[in-house]
Amino acid sequence: MTAETRDPIFSMKTVPDIRIHKANDLPPNPKGDYVLYWMIAHRRLTWNYSLQRAVDWAASFDRPLVILEALRVGYPWASDRFHRFVLEGMACNKTRAEKYPVLYYPYLEPSPNKDKGLLLALARKACIVVTDDFPAFFLPHMVASAAQKVGVALEQVDANGLLPMAATDRIFPTAYSFRRFLQKELPRHLQETPRPDPLKGARLRVLKALPSDITGRWPSASDRIVRAGSEVLSAFPVDHAVAPAPIHGGSEEAQKLLNRFLRERLDDYPENRNHPDLEGPSGLSPYLHFGHISAHLVFDRIAKREQWSPDRLSSRTAGGKSGWWGMGVAAEAFLDQLVTWREIGFNMCRLREDYDRYDSLPDWALTTLKRHEKDRRRYLYSPEELERAHTHDPLWNAAQTQLLREGRIHNYLRMLWGKKILEWTPSPRAALEVLIELNNKYALDGRDPNSYSGIFWILGRYDRAWGPERPFFGKVRYMSSENTARKLRVSDYIRKYSPAKNPVQTPKS
Repeated sequence: MTAETRDPIFSMKTVPDIRIHKANDLPPNPKGDYVLYWMIAHRRLTWNYSLQRAVDWAASFDRPLVILEALRVGYPWASDRFHRFVLEGMACNKTRAEKYPVLYYPYLEPSPNKDKGLLLALARKACIVVTDDFPAFFLPHMVASAAQKVGVALEQVDANGLLPMAATDRIFPTAYSFRRFLQKELPRHLQETPRPDPLKGARLRVLKALPSDITGRWPSASDRIVRAGSEVLSAFPVDHAVAPAPIHGGSEEAQKLLNRFLRERLDDYPENRNHPDLEGPSGLSPYLHFGHISAHLVFDRIAKREQWSPDRLSSRTAGGKSGWWGMGVAAEAFLDQLVTWREIGFNMCRLREDYDRYDSLPDWALTTLKRHEKDRRRYLYSPEELERAHTHDPLWNAAQTQLLREGRIHNYLRMLWGKKILEWTPSPRAALEVLIELNNKYALDGRDPNSYSGIFWILGRYDRAWGPERPFFGKVRYMSSENTARKLRVSDYIRKYSPAKNPVQTPKS
């Protein structure tokens, strides 16, 4: 009798097969010392299919569970802003892990390439390695490389959204087409949710410490370093000019924000979310990006608030924005952002390796942008001028200043921000380079499938051709600061984010 059939927890297959991907063809090693969960994207200990899968394996093999959460210094756009946010999440995880029979191992790389060999050393003693399946940034290449070197089975687990990424191999050209697919496919997956607390009740062996040959070379981060946050950032060779944002990272902060949104803002979400002078959006996107909160948890809280059950789903699958969930108008408007618009980006990043390249735009957008590529621009700004918010447009400058200071731009203004960059740079390709650089350098939710959706929407992805045909834009949707200011309340926003008050100093390249 094998370990899988012997253990009732494992035989339940608590993680749906569709969410599990074997990254290599190697078998597990039942004689290993522990099960290793390599936490790289779903940086939380709750509502996490990856952790759940690792717990199941540890119970199956009757072995301890080790959780490695590492933070490198050599990742693209590494800065105080992102480092502190992740550190604060690690502090939450360390505190929570102390309550359970698990060895949580936070590793903070002190200088580039110092982490080299750590994963392989841990894997040599592991029964199996479980990690997160995240389709963007440098993570897919990192995992693919590791899978060929670890010498033992490596599994990736998808805990990104309500729809498993493997549920379709079709790329959807519009949110409408994706929404139609969701309405047909999603109900069967809503019946399966991760455990709210995968470690609760787990009867696992306890590993008190890792071998000294590992901890001697790669010491676990001390409580002082993990919990100090901003006080220790100067020790890391990252970009100190990109200062920490006003908001703090971690699962606890994420859940507080979710509670506040449900209590104070959800009812007015459809009316307020587009007004920069109001705090209408949820603000959850940085926490979703860094894995500090699960989309399943957010959905669960909304469903309970709405006293919802699956039998309220509409049988209509025509792709409408509202009326399908069987919830209130505000809840359905928010779920369209959380599920449709967020997860369509995961679909693109999983199925197209060039999701961040200009040529991945739809053919109609490439054609019309090329036709207007050489249109004479009234204003042209250098990347440095744009970065510093030095333009003639007060509303655009305010949006860029908010990005510099807070690591975010108000949702509606983020669209306008991108459209003006398209208008003020020498070519659409140059515009894309600036969009990616500014977004990924400063935005807490940058480097994410959802933020790539927003960037490429500026240039026509997930949209249609619009008329009349305009200079620079061609048939790509046009937006202007003047029209935005007429439709929305922006005066307080412009005053609040005046570049003259901007404390951020960005050195010229």
